[in-house]
Amino acid sequence: MKRIGIAASKISKGNLALYNIYVVLISALFCLFIFIVAGSTIVFALAIIMYVGNEIMDTGLDRNWQSIMTVCMVSLTVVITLFCLFSIVINLRFPRLKDRRGLFILRDNLLKKRTTDE
Repeated sequence: MKRIGIAASKISKGNLALYNIYVVLISALFCLFIFIVAGSTIVFALAIIMYVGNEIMDTGLDRNWQSIMTVCMVSLTVVITLFCLFSIVINLRFPRLKDRRGLFILRDNLLKKRTTDE
């Protein structure tokens, strides 16, 4: 997950807004790739299980095919979404306040202007 931040920083070249956009983009693309690969593996495995169950063992798995597929895909979606959110939260950066005292001075000046204007 740290490599997402490394790739985003090399692409953005110091621009913080672009860095955050690239972190979200790279994380989303990677999670989509993982979802497609893992989802196709699950579908293929369930197809083999259904074939073996129907042809060799003669069990009626046809009735439960949709519910099994739904549970597997929803579980995969939840896991991939959590992974994506975790990788985004780890790699996001926020601007640092260099001088907090400057903010207080700015606030005091604004308050003085409001009292003098009234």
